[in-house]
Formats: sequence, structure tokens, C-alpha cells
Amino acid sequence: MLQDEEEGVDTGDGWDEWSHGKALTKPADQLELTEAELKEEITRILTANNPHAPQNIVRYSFKERSYKPTSVVDQMAVHFVLEGSLLHQDSDEARRLRAKEGLPEGTEPDEEKPETPATPVEDGGEVEEAGEEDRPDSVASKTDKKEPKLTNQFNFSERASQTLNNPLRVGRICNNTLFSLQWEIYDVYVEELQKQEKNKEKQKAIPSKKDNEKSKKKMMLMETQGDDFTKVGKASKIFERMVNQNTFDDIAQDFKYFEDASDEFRDQEGTLLPLWKFQYDKAKRLSVTALCWNNKYQDLFAVGMGSYDFSKQGRGMLVFYSLKNSAFPEYIYPTNSGVLCLHIHEQHSHLIAVGFYDGCVAVYNLKEEGLEPVYKSTAKTGKHTDPVWQVRWQNDDMDNNHNFYSVSSDGRVVSWTLVKVSQEIILVLYTDILLASILILVVQRLTFHKQIDYLFLVGTEEGKIHKCSKTYSSQFLETYNAHSMAVDAVKWNPFHPKVFISCSSDWTVKIWDHTINTPMFTFDLNAAVGDVSWSPYSSTVFAAVTTDGTVHVFDLNINKYEAICQQSVVAKKKTKLTHIEFNPIYPIIIVGDDRGYVTSLKLSPNLRKKPKAKKGQELPKGPEVEIAKMEKLLSLLREPEQNAV
Repeated sequence: MLQDEEEGVDTGDGWDEWSHGKALTKPADQLELTEAELKEEITRILTANNPHAPQNIVRYSFKERSYKPTSVVDQMAVHFVLEGSLLHQDSDEARRLRAKEGLPEGTEPDEEKPETPATPVEDGGEVEEAGEEDRPDSVASKTDKKEPKLTNQFNFSERASQTLNNPLRVGRICNNTLFSLQWEIYDVYVEELQKQEKNKEKQKAIPSKKDNEKSKKKMMLMETQGDDFTKVGKASKIFERMVNQNTFDDIAQDFKYFEDASDEFRDQEGTLLPLWKFQYDKAKRLSVTALCWNNKYQDLFAVGMGSYDFSKQGRGMLVFYSLKNSAFPEYIYPTNSGVLCLHIHEQHSHLIAVGFYDGCVAVYNLKEEGLEPVYKSTAKTGKHTDPVWQVRWQNDDMDNNHNFYSVSSDGRVVSWTLVKVSQEIILVLYTDILLASILILVVQRLTFHKQIDYLFLVGTEEGKIHKCSKTYSSQFLETYNAHSMAVDAVKWNPFHPKVFISCSSDWTVKIWDHTINTPMFTFDLNAAVGDVSWSPYSSTVFAAVTTDGTVHVFDLNINKYEAICQQSVVAKKKTKLTHIEFNPIYPIIIVGDDRGYVTSLKLSPNLRKKPKAKKGQELPKGPEVEIAKMEKLLSLLREPEQNAV
């Protein structure tokens, strides 16, 4: 204190505040820990792994032509990089550099000498000229003083940085985009050069006359067709699918993962989410007359193109689309006559039976090249004389020959067999089933029973449905007075063996038990019904399309009186819907119209609702459950009849 007074230090009231110790400020939300908690040791292990590094990298191997998972993941994270060559002047390396360049100690290699300023003369005098020897650019100064040549340390690169490290020979794929490295491009060129050299060596050999003719034909084809695109056909198709999936990425995500959350507030009703619209420019003026999914490749479906206006008949088309590429068809087969029906073989998915307006039936093979069918009926082989309305593949016969049935407006149900004669397979008419009913029956639709293979149903233009058997070709087993107009579709239930459904242009859809002559359910849809289809996942769910552009979805287990979804799916009011089909595994449907468009739609959760299981209880699954569900509904309608008896 005395020292402070002598030096004149002001010791006011603030001295007391600084003399005391600083008080601790405690936050209001600080935790109160006990002594045991404070003394508890918490061990943390630091690892060199990067937590943000991806763990599911998949790379495309051009050598194996497939995607391969990789376990090599770069775990190093670089936060700061500085490349330079500055040296400390007192370091050993700096001394060695000075000794190498002959510089004295204390001088820097890149030190520049300051220029000698000129001495100004007062009152505007001239500057004295320096002697020739004093000027730095004089000849004497250049000869006497030879400055050592110094390296530019700021333009210096180490030997390690001059080594070229080639990247790994693996391409990277991100968001369906392929990045090809120089390794892949080089390998492709080397392989192509080797192939060309081999072809040149083969051409040098002496060819025979047949070889000369073949080579001339090949050369003519190459000149007319230009480059051979068959080599890159598969790769171009993959690239086309990748581009389309990137273009419609939001729809692809909706198709796989999106679920309409608003279904929770709609009670029992559902909606249809539009996905892709399939269109082919050369088939705009044609109507969709047939739809069929491929059971082996569930993303592939066939579309038959023709016309239901019989005064404007002409060409047709058979088109195959894939959900992986909605921009362009996978296969295109133009036809001289309109296509009215088709069916893909369940076991041999490359075989497609087709029925035409001119009465012919044909079989297309997707494995064969060319635009013509591999087998086709003619007048000599007994083709139909009227349009063919339905074709259906059957199980192979005892000789393992493929066979299918066709039905036509001429009143005939014909069985066709692919018979091998002298190493050539031809289409042969096997038998006419309904020979006795040609004059009284005008056949419209046909469907075979899946479990009872000899039983089938035939719908007529008169509105009647006949139950027939393959073993009785002269009479019907049963006749149902089903509709007042033509029967547009009749189909067996995929689960219950006794139930089938029918629709007609008289605006109605009816569900039948084939053991009872009267319908079990009747639904009026207020417009002509073009087609109806059972769902593959429930015995009580079906969908129908009407000519006013509306899709109707029913679930008899939820509502036995009304549809749980009625939604218009066409942009123009005059557009008529013609056909509908459920996908075998995905919760989507495809709908065709009379303008050549095919629209794919996803079913919302309410349209494919399953009963909820109680805690600790598993619900039974399988076809027996679906049969029991339908049988329960039918028993409610049969009880009054049984009581009356």
C-alpha cells in the first residue's frame, strides 16, 4: 500500500472488488452431480474410421459385367492441405542449398539488390550521369560481376508430386449415371482391335463359294444398314432405361415406397395414384383391345392394338412394354389385321398366342428375330371365318406339344396344337368343340377353369353365358341368362373354384356361383362396362372399367353394395376405357383406352387392406383363407334359399 501511495497509484473503491476472488456463475439448467458421479470414469475409444464414409458402395465391374459390392472404403478425412517448399534459413537443408549454389552465409537466394536512386538537383538541375562502370547495365559491370543463377523456390515441385498415380480400374455409378475411366475405354479399344485383326486373318484364308456368297450378302447388308447396332443393342437398352428412370425418378420412388397417408381419414375408401403412361406414336389411332402380364418377368406386359369399330378395320399391332422404360416399347410387331385378343404362356413366357379380326390365330416367339409370327393359321388349316375374341393357352398334351384354344363369332371353339413335322413345327387344328351349336351360338368370350381344366365358360353376344366341358362337344352343361346385351368379359375367381364374374354393355357387373342359375351379386356402374378383372391377392377384390373413363374397385369383404374407389383416369371426356389387368405381384393395375394409351396406377393402402392381427397372434395365410372369406359371403346369400327348402 505504501508503494502504491508513493507511485501515485489510485486505490479507490474498485480495489476491493479486484482483491477478492472471482465468484463462479452457475447456469440455471446445470445438472447436480453427486460425488460418485463426478468420480465415475468414462472411457472413450478413438478410432481411425470415418463415421461419414459410405458402407454400401457398389461398383460396376466391366470385366464380369455385373455390379459388385466393395469393402475398400477410404476412411481418411483431409481437413487442410498446404503444399510448399519454404525452408528455414537456419536449417541444415538451407545451408546445403547455399553451399550448393555458392552463396555466402546470411544471404537469401532470391534476394534482389535495391537500385541506386538518382540524386536530385535543386532548382530543376539535371541529374549527373553515372559513370559507365557504375551503371548496372554497362558491359563492364556484366563482365566483372557474374551473378549466380538461382532457382525459383516458389516454382518448385517435389519428386513425389511428379509421379502419376493411375486410378483404380473400376467405374463408379451414382444415381444411375456411369462414369467410365480411361482404363475401361482403353480395354474396349484393345478388344475391338483384336477382333478386327482376327477377322482380317480369317478373310485371308481361301473361302468357298458358299462363304463368298455369305460374305457378299453381309457386305451388302452392312452397306445398306450402316453400322452394326446389334453389338451395342443390350448396352443401349440399359442406358435408355437408366435415362428414363432418372427422368421419372419421383414416380419410381412413389411406385416403390409412397403410401397415401390420407387413407386414414377416408374410412374405407381408397384412391389410385397415377404412375406411367405408355404410348407408341405409330399406334395413336388404334384402340387397346387386349392386355396381358408376363408371369415370369412381372414388369413386362403385352398390348394388343386394333379397333372395335368394324366399319373402320385396318392394320393392327402387338406391342410389349416394360415398367423399366415407359418411353418406348420393348418389342413391336405390326400386323395386317387388327389384334383382338392375346395370351402369354405361363410356363414358356416367350410364346404369345394372338387372335385377329380376320379370323386367323398366330403364335409369336420373342426369342426369334423378325416381325412375322412363327406359326399362323390359314384357310387351309381351318382358320375362323369371323373375328377371334379370345385365345387361351392350355397345359401341354400327352406328347408335350403346346396347345391353345380360340373362340370366334362364327360359333366355334377350336383347339390348336403346335405339332413337329419333319423338324418343323406347324400349327394344326386339333378339334372343334362346339360343332353342334354353330347355328344357334354367337360366341363372344371364353375362360377356362384353373383347377378343373376340362370346364370352361363362354359368353355370347346375346348376353348368355354357357358352361361347357371339353368332354361333351354336343351340348352345354348349363346356360345362364346373364345380361341383356353382349357379354364383354367372363372370368373365374383365382381362389374360389365355384365363383366367376361377368360384365356387359348393359352397365352391370355380376358375380356368380356356377352351381346356381341366379347371380349372387349385381352392381350397376351407370355406363357400359368394357372389362373386369379379379385381383391376385384377395378373393373379394375386383376392378372394372367403364366407357365414361372411370375405374371402379370393389372389395366385397368391406362393402357388398358400393365400390370403395371410383376414379376417372383419362384426360379427355370422350375417351373410353377398354381393358384392365392387375399386376401379378405389384399393387398396380394397367388400363387401356380407345386412343392407344395404357395407364399404370398404384392402389392405395385402403384398396389392398388386410385384417389386423392381435398382439401375439399370427393371421393365417394362403389360398384356404381367401376361399373361406369368399365362402362366408356366399353363405349369407344362400341361407334364405336353404331355409325356404
